[in-house]
Amino acid sequence: MKKYLISVMIMCCLGMTACGQAGWPGKDKDDNPRADIKLSAAQRQLVTEGNTFSMQFLDKVNAASDKDYILSPLSMQFLLGMVLEGARGETADEIAAVLGYQDADAASINEYCRSMLGQLPGLDKKTKILLADAIYVDDGFDLRDSYKKTVRDYYRAEVSNLDFSDSQGSADIINRWCADHTENLITKILDETSQDMLCYLLNALYFKSAWAKKFNASLTADRKFAREDGTTAKVPMMQDYGDYRYAEGTTFRAVRLPYGNGAFAMNVLLPKDGKKVADVTAELKETDWMAFNAKMSLSEVDLWLPKFQTKFGIKLNDVLTDMGMPAAFNPKKADFTAMSPDALCLSFVRQDAVIKVDEEGTEAAAVSSAGIIKNTSVGPSSFVIFHADHPFIYLITEASSGAVLFAGRYGNRN
Repeated sequence: MKKYLISVMIMCCLGMTACGQAGWPGKDKDDNPRADIKLSAAQRQLVTEGNTFSMQFLDKVNAASDKDYILSPLSMQFLLGMVLEGARGETADEIAAVLGYQDADAASINEYCRSMLGQLPGLDKKTKILLADAIYVDDGFDLRDSYKKTVRDYYRAEVSNLDFSDSQGSADIINRWCADHTENLITKILDETSQDMLCYLLNALYFKSAWAKKFNASLTADRKFAREDGTTAKVPMMQDYGDYRYAEGTTFRAVRLPYGNGAFAMNVLLPKDGKKVADVTAELKETDWMAFNAKMSLSEVDLWLPKFQTKFGIKLNDVLTDMGMPAAFNPKKADFTAMSPDALCLSFVRQDAVIKVDEEGTEAAAVSSAGIIKNTSVGPSSFVIFHADHPFIYLITEASSGAVLFAGRYGNRN
């Protein structure tokens, strides 16, 4: 078979250090040495549990959407961490269980989040990461001092008041915050604010990095892409031939493509013949990612990867309820008194995200948002052919911790 040069996106999923040990990522070591996140044993356990949440979250969103999507499990974890800090009783227990944090105390969770927020941006000079949190509270209302201190100290959250009765003006301020913290990739998440809301909680995550080995743009060519519904389309396909780390699951084959110095990478998970993306996400829920990544070995890979952009937004009330936290959305059961005596329940949880993938690298951003209703309101080395010419899952992760920054599906269905 004719070999086409290609370079796939694929990332160092969970706790891998191999990226800098073999192949071209290591050539940055002198001027851009790879750094690993320093975490305690307890914090590493939270990463493991967080990755379990990531795969379950991915599976639920995959089932809920018939279009291409991009999401950020890590951004959602930071947002729900701030929500969890304000919850008590059954509400807190359910949120913690969904995140996998039920065996951890609040102090450990907060320290873990602060550590990740502080360390992620400095791991690779060729990777730009922006992380920010904010809470906007309606004028005339306030959050408990203890809650404000915690979210400021551990989540670096900006806490400020806005006049929600000026629905357009206050929405413009919130949207501007989103644009400012995503390099203008996400410029609008709200049409207007509501006076029923006590506050809006926000997390923004921005990622931009160059491939450790860039694609040759002259080799990019339109090629046939087979959709899951049986139709086909022509897509710009990037190509490379070379050494990549590779492994197989039961329903998929996976290739890893590092960025920069190897601290971050993208994993492309391509369904095997007769399998679909839903089979892959179902398997991911049951996969030990540490063990899977450990068995990825260097192989010669003939690689094709689409050049694409995806923009996606989804309301997550039903997804999170189905995952196990219904009380937070129920005005008769929710308990957010640790946040404010005026907090009733969650009105919505939402995520908006964008990704751009080309020969140079990847740029992605996500804004996770939530609204809290006022209590006064109603209610072995081998040759491998890996042609990503049908729908696939991709994960962007940090190497040493395995934290999943972004996850998505590409199926040419925007």
